[in-house]
Amino acid sequence: MPAGSRRNFLQGTLVSAAALALSQKIAAATGPAREMAPKLDASEGFLTDVNVYVAQWPFRRVASDEPRALAGKLRARGVKTAWTASLESLLHRDLAAVNLRLVESCRVHGPGLFLPFGAVNPSLPDWEEDLRRCAEVHHMKGIRLHPNYHGYKLNDPRFVRLAEQAERRDLIVQIATEMEDRRTQHPLALVPPVDVSPLPEIAARLPRLKLVVLNASLAGPLATRLAGSGQVHLDTSHHEG
Repeated sequence: MPAGSRRNFLQGTLVSAAALALSQKIAAATGPAREMAPKLDASEGFLTDVNVYVAQWPFRRVASDEPRALAGKLRARGVKTAWTASLESLLHRDLAAVNLRLVESCRVHGPGLFLPFGAVNPSLPDWEEDLRRCAEVHHMKGIRLHPNYHGYKLNDPRFVRLAEQAERRDLIVQIATEMEDRRTQHPLALVPPVDVSPLPEIAARLPRLKLVVLNASLAGPLATRLAGSGQVHLDTSHHEG
């Protein structure tokens, strides 16, 4: 989420899990969850931002939170493709409606730029239908999950079932580990980061599953295991130092 003017650019030739679906190479870093920083792929000569949101952050206004202005800002920085989710998905329960508005917003305000990534919450009834709509109705390339806002952990059997279905549908699964620095969170809405330690085991069980961990501040053996799996790709925008 908003963090001043800090921008993280990662240049290189890392082939992301998303590239398997989109035939594109991307670098794995992005800026804070709402104020995006584009990633440069020097080998292909274009920018792909894998961590973009439309709609408004519920606790305050932030720069470029109007979709048209956001599209202009991204294009001005050379971004050609922006994997885009909706901030409404954090607190809304009707995710079918959220995803429909997301698709429409992407179509109207960023055609050819915004690539919608829908929301699915496996703790809600009929989440399988939301996943089906993302894949079959909206023809999305992936989904973006917010387990800490939706009240489940990554070792929850419901998440494992979601991952299995996403693998069968060849959907990229993005997991946002946190949306805002804990030091600036609203005192009535303190949300801890997602524990991603179950992911190596899940990735081993589902070898075709494509995972992108967003806003990660990981280091040490866990980061090494995730990166070494070949399936899990890390956005380092929240990693300091």
